[in-house]
Amino acid sequence: MRKLVLMISMFIASQSNGQTVKVLFDASSAQMAGNADWVIDADTRNLKTGSGGLMVTGGNESNPQRIPTPSQSGISANTAETYWSGALSGCAVDLVKKGFTIETLPYNGLITYGVTTNAQDLSNYKVFVVDEPNIRFTTAEKTALLNFVNNGGGLFMISDHTVSDRNNDGWDSPAIWNDFMTNNGSVSNPFGISFDLANFSQTSSNILNSSTDPILHGSMGNVTGLQYNAGTSMTLNRTANSSVKGLIFKTGSSTSGTSNVLFAGANYGQGKVCGIGDSSPMDDGTGDPNDALYSSYKVAVSGSHQKLMVNAVIWLSTAGTAPRMSAPISAQVQTLGMKVYPNPANDRLHIAFASDVNSSSVISIIDLTGHLVFSSEIAAGNSSDEVVLDLSTIQSGLYVISMQNGKDIVSQRFIKQ
Repeated sequence: MRKLVLMISMFIASQSNGQTVKVLFDASSAQMAGNADWVIDADTRNLKTGSGGLMVTGGNESNPQRIPTPSQSGISANTAETYWSGALSGCAVDLVKKGFTIETLPYNGLITYGVTTNAQDLSNYKVFVVDEPNIRFTTAEKTALLNFVNNGGGLFMISDHTVSDRNNDGWDSPAIWNDFMTNNGSVSNPFGISFDLANFSQTSSNILNSSTDPILHGSMGNVTGLQYNAGTSMTLNRTANSSVKGLIFKTGSSTSGTSNVLFAGANYGQGKVCGIGDSSPMDDGTGDPNDALYSSYKVAVSGSHQKLMVNAVIWLSTAGTAPRMSAPISAQVQTLGMKVYPNPANDRLHIAFASDVNSSSVISIIDLTGHLVFSSEIAAGNSSDEVVLDLSTIQSGLYVISMQNGKDIVSQRFIKQ
């Protein structure tokens, strides 16, 4: 066995001063209309539904500002969801605890990609959370969303049940998401996800049996179930996107199938997407007192919603393209022959790979907040078939290591003790 030892301390030092990963929550698509309050924080409540379903001033609906207040710097491990005022404040506070920076795209904000004059252009963020949009995306917005994901962004698509048009403009969230998929002027069903036109309630523990899945078993904890309160399912199309994968299904449905999906994920270009058919799992029951909100985020299914939502955002924020979700880990390992040991590791981590890999490979380590802590290229023709990483300078915790060789990529979690 020939070994190549890589020292990573200098690279980590150069990354330690990098900016935190930014997550943007959308409030430009009438997320405050009707009985909804899908915002992270609003200091003012003076909006109402105007002509064409657009939000305008003159009412009592939440008007979330770009930067939530009090400051994110004041959040500690014990900070409660009521630190901010919005039905999504609990999730936002949890993400700050994980190291993310959180912002809101206000009701009059613009969804763009690559527009330098827009201070909140999607190119400035790693994850875009769109919870139950009630305004149909324009052609330009659809293009921006596709470009955002294609260039490495993470899109969290949250729908609600059919006939849930909260601003009375003739469009509800499943129809809006499906219109984006099928009428974007570029790619038909780019993510391989369609939202069914259904309305049902169910608590399901029918979860994909995958102990290595970073969404079901991420740093926030293990997901054991999902409670829908008037939501809709999804249908997957692996011909349109071979990476799309269901993670949670309706009770009694096959976890290897493509129908009755309650939570799904996929890769697209260099980015990722997640989809869920109910807005209630992220609802923490706080926010606009004028709306009938329900506490689900932390209390339902023994806290599984909290784990699912935070794990999903962490996965969406992880740099680089994840393994194709339609392929089992074992198949990916066979492609590159990668083996990581010992796991957990102390100061040294060994990565053994197939000796017949004859082109350059890139090995990367990413922490679970999405920070890239190490990346190195192993040149084609290198005589070594094992790499030893010196981990002595990185903190203890859970990491994801990936090896990419051409179009093939395999990832595995490991623990640094």
